[in-house]
Amino acid sequence: MTSMLTWQADGEVGLEGARFLPGAGGFRALSRMVRSGAGGEFTASYRLVVGEDGTVQRLSVTAATAERERHLTINRTEDGQWLLDTGSGSAQPEFGSAVDVDLEYSPLFNTLPIRRLGLHREPGDHTLSVVFVSLPDLEVRLVDQRYRTVSTLTGGDGSGQAVVEFSSGDVTAELVVDPDGVICHYPGLARRVSPQGATPAAG
Repeated sequence: MTSMLTWQADGEVGLEGARFLPGAGGFRALSRMVRSGAGGEFTASYRLVVGEDGTVQRLSVTAATAERERHLTINRTEDGQWLLDTGSGSAQPEFGSAVDVDLEYSPLFNTLPIRRLGLHREPGDHTLSVVFVSLPDLEVRLVDQRYRTVSTLTGGDGSGQAVVEFSSGDVTAELVVDPDGVICHYPGLARRVSPQGATPAAG
């Protein structure tokens, strides 16, 4: 079922609102972000398409600061090739076996490997190569990220919440996720809020 998801930044001024359209294994998302903090002030919007196998097919991002607006489109072809288009040039980088993308400041992108690998339902521990996109400059690089199940869904019927440890470089956080594998709380980054904006998700 299509839903609206909203995250509020932890410790900074920031919001992300996403229209989330899940499928059998993949999903589509349309989102807008506003952020003001140590990284400066910027707005960003993106469209994300994730295939039924849980891998990224396409990401289009627009980011704007007071000084400049930038655009980036990333496509991953069926044979695993990555294509990048900035509007003023294109590239075909070698990202090897990477199938996930992580957009800085957005907790939705941590959902990708968690859902694809089912880490909220079955214990697992995976170190992955991930295509990382920074904001607001939209620089792209390959990074290693680790996802490890701390606890699976608390409800015996597949309800409740799960906790998955995330680490990359010097960043480590225990991510609280819902039954769909979507991030409820990424400590230090953002917390999902209710439609009324008054009751944050537990964790």
